[in-house]
Amino acid sequence: MLNFFRSKTATAKDDLLSGVTVSLALVPEAIAFAFVAGVSPIIGLYSAFFIGFITAVLGGRPGMISGATGAMAVVVVALIATQGIEYLFPTVMLCGLIQVAIGTARLGKLIRLVPHSVMLGFVNGLAIVIGLAQFSSFQTYDAAAGELTMLSGMPLVVMLVFVALTMAIIWLLPKYTKAVPASLVAILSVTLLSIAINSATASSGDNLVATVGDMLNTKAASVAEDPANVANASISGGLPMPFFLQHSIPPMTLDTLWIIFPFAITLAGVGLIESLMTLTLIDEITETRGRGNRECIGQGAANIVCGLFGGMGGCAMIGQSLINVNSGGRGRLSGITAAVCLLLFILFLAPWIERIPMAALVGVMFMVVIGTFEWASLKMFHRMPISDMAVMVLVAGYTVVMHDLASAVILGVIVSALVFTWKHALHLGADIQTNEFGSKIYQLHGPLFFASVSSFKEMFDPAKDPDDVVIDFYYSRVYDQSALEAINVLAEKYEALGKRLHLTHLSQECRSLLDRAGDLVEVNLSEDPQYHVATDRLG
Repeated sequence: MLNFFRSKTATAKDDLLSGVTVSLALVPEAIAFAFVAGVSPIIGLYSAFFIGFITAVLGGRPGMISGATGAMAVVVVALIATQGIEYLFPTVMLCGLIQVAIGTARLGKLIRLVPHSVMLGFVNGLAIVIGLAQFSSFQTYDAAAGELTMLSGMPLVVMLVFVALTMAIIWLLPKYTKAVPASLVAILSVTLLSIAINSATASSGDNLVATVGDMLNTKAASVAEDPANVANASISGGLPMPFFLQHSIPPMTLDTLWIIFPFAITLAGVGLIESLMTLTLIDEITETRGRGNRECIGQGAANIVCGLFGGMGGCAMIGQSLINVNSGGRGRLSGITAAVCLLLFILFLAPWIERIPMAALVGVMFMVVIGTFEWASLKMFHRMPISDMAVMVLVAGYTVVMHDLASAVILGVIVSALVFTWKHALHLGADIQTNEFGSKIYQLHGPLFFASVSSFKEMFDPAKDPDDVVIDFYYSRVYDQSALEAINVLAEKYEALGKRLHLTHLSQECRSLLDRAGDLVEVNLSEDPQYHVATDRLG
C-alpha cells in the first residue's frame, strides 16, 4: 500500500500546497501533545514551528515533517510534574546537544541494523495507533458530568458523514486532476460546508459540526480543575520569546544536570529513533535516500533552539510526513511552508483555523492509515519465516499496546538479533579428512563466536587425534573474544598432549587478534584463495 504515495514528482507548487495542507493537520496534533506534556497549547504550537522549520532547512530528509510529538511529550510530563516547567527548557536544549553529538559522530547509520520484519511491524503498528488516536475526536466534554463522553445523535451522524466525505474526496479527486493536493481540497470543502451548517444551527448554542476550536475547549476542560476558566481557549499568540524572559531559570549546577540528564538522554534517543525510522519509511516511499547523520544534527539544532525559546521539543511526525508525501511534497520547501503557515496561524489566523471541522482532519488521517498499513504483509504470513513473522507481530503489538514506537523498535531489534544469533550458532560444522602426511584436517564452515563455541569444542578429540592437527578457517571467521579463548583453550589441550595445532586461512583481523598467542599456533599466511590446507608445511 505504500505505492499509494509513490507516484509523485517534486515541484515547487506541490511543495507549497502540501505544506499548507500539513500545517492544518499540525494544529490539533500540537495542541493534543501539549496537553499530554502538561504545558499550554501555545507551547506545543511554537515547538511545532521551531522543530518543523529548522529540520526542514538543516535536516537530512527533504519532505519529512517534524514537530511536537507524543513520544517526546510522555517523557517530559514526569519532569514537569516533579520539578516544574522551568526545568523543561534546559532539558530540551541538552537533548539537542546530545543529538548533534550523535550526528557528528556519524552514528545515524546504526538505523541500518533495523531488520525488515521490524520495519513492517513498526509501520503496521503505527497505522493502527494513528487510526485508534482519531477516535478521541469523537468525544465531547460533558460539563454537567465533568467528564468526556462520546458523541451521539445528530452530531455523531454529521461527524461520520463528513469523515466519509473527506475520505471520498481524497480517493476520487486524483482520478480527475492532480493539480492540487486532494487532502487540501477535502479540508477546504468540508470546512466551508461545516461553516454553513453551524451558521444555520447557531441558534441552538452548540456547533452541530465539531471544530478545532471545540476540540481545544474539550481538551482544556478535560484537564482543568475549573472548566469555566478555559471556555474561551485559543491558539492565538504573539511572537515567541526566549524562555529566560518568561520563566525563572533553574540554578546551573551539577545537581540540576543530575536531574535533567536522564530525561535529556531519553528524549534524544526517542526522538532520533522515531526520526530515523520515519526517514527510512519516507526513503522507501519516495525511492530516494535521506542522510541519517545530517538528520540527527538537524533535529539536535532544532531542539536546542526550541528549548531556548520555551518549547517542549520534538522529532519527526510520521502521520504528517505521510500526508506531505501523499499531497506531493518532496522538497524542503514543503516543510518550510508548513512551519511558516503554522506561525501565521498563531499570529493572525487563529479564529479561522479554529473553525476547521475535526471530521476533515480525521478523514485525512484515516486515509493516511489506509495508505500506511502494509496490507501485503498479511498475505506474506505463510511465506515468511516463523521468526520474522513473530518479530513483526511483536513490534506491531507492542506499538499498539504501549504506544511507544521507540521501545518497540529497540525490542524488535533485540529479538531479531537473538534469533539471528541462535540460528548461526547452529550453523557451525566441519569437514574432517586426513592428508597424505597423516595430519587430521578440520575444515570449518560457519561463524565462530560466543554462541557457537560450545559446538566448536565438541568437534575435537585431542586424546584420539594424531600429532598434527589443522583447523582450516577458509570458510569461517573468528568474530569475538569468546572464539579466541576457545581456540587458545583447545591449543593448550593439544600442547599438553605433546601435539601440534595449526590454524590456516585466518583473515587479517583474526591473525591480528591471535598475535598474542605467539608460538602456540602456526598461521598459514598464503594469499592464494584456492590454497585450502598448508600440507607442504606440515610435512
